Amino acid sequence: MAGQGADTHPHGADQLCAAGDRVYSRAVRRGRVPREDADAVPCLVELALLHPDPDDMGWLVPTSPQEVMTRLLREVYAEVSASQARVGDAVSAFEWYAGLGGRVQAPAEGAAIRVLDGLPRIRAAMDAATEACTSEVLTVQPGGIRREDELSEGLHRALGLRRRGVRMRDLYTHVARHGQGLLNYMELMGEAAEARTLDEVVERLILFDRTVAFIPANSDRTIALELRHPALVDYLVTVFERLWRLAIPIASTLPSTGIEGITHRERSIAALLAEGHQDAVVAERLGISVRTCRAHIARLSETLGAASRTQLGVRIAQAGLDDPPRSPELEPVTVPGVPTVSGVPTVPGVPTVPGPAVPPA
Repeated sequence: MAGQGADTHPHGADQLCAAGDRVYSRAVRRGRVPREDADAVPCLVELALLHPDPDDMGWLVPTSPQEVMTRLLREVYAEVSASQARVGDAVSAFEWYAGLGGRVQAPAEGAAIRVLDGLPRIRAAMDAATEACTSEVLTVQPGGIRREDELSEGLHRALGLRRRGVRMRDLYTHVARHGQGLLNYMELMGEAAEARTLDEVVERLILFDRTVAFIPANSDRTIALELRHPALVDYLVTVFERLWRLAIPIASTLPSTGIEGITHRERSIAALLAEGHQDAVVAERLGISVRTCRAHIARLSETLGAASRTQLGVRIAQAGLDDPPRSPELEPVTVPGVPTVSGVPTVPGVPTVPGPAVPPA
């Protein structure tokens, strides 16, 4: 029934249908309604009168009547030259909303967490944040090779930022290096953008001026969260900076594994297999297809002389591939003629103090 919204409810927020009136009024009285209550009246979600509850996506909460009316009047005044009659409709609608106004507290300007339901609202919020950005954009882009349509969709924002002198830093998986579209994009952006790669990264993240962040709120990325709470944004900036420090510039070659016949990607796969992950999980985390992942596993088994998965696990541990590869700057420093303890140079007569243990992330 939700798919019939455009035909069944052809109206605006100033003229709610009877069914929409009932559901919205109930949501205002109770503070929220189950999502299925709005299935028969998709107009309420389409007009942003109801939106997902950030604490429980199975519920919808009402938008403040004052906020609805403010938005409505902006639209009406923009169209007033074409349709003076709508002003009267807006006044009537305002009286109806005002009668409910005392029951819902209007949200504070610049809410700390805002749910963006649907790609149009996500794009509109991203465009607004792009226009307001003045200095820096940080992004994490998971997955494998970036598709041309993905790069093109955000290209107008990136070019606008470059014209204003905004700096951009992007994190990708190593697999993204093999996409010509990304290389073309980086060449087009020039010194305005810098990219680095890792074996795997966190879920998609976009940060503007370290004041507002966007993260997905569901698996297909059709719902997003706009975050403006300083503590949350600072935390995400810290996560980005630590990943950035571990990443390898896209213009640099990936470090050698140090084991003949084992590629960097195969070492990454070996480390994840050693952690007990299934093929599909390994593929998703590294941004490759399951088929490609299994081809690498087969080659890894052949190189290590393993006849079964169980034996492969043993061979991985014996070869020292059960730890993820490290960036060059994290490799132990050795000095010719000076012995080392756990990669730390030692000097005769000077005791070596082991460093603090680092708990697993």
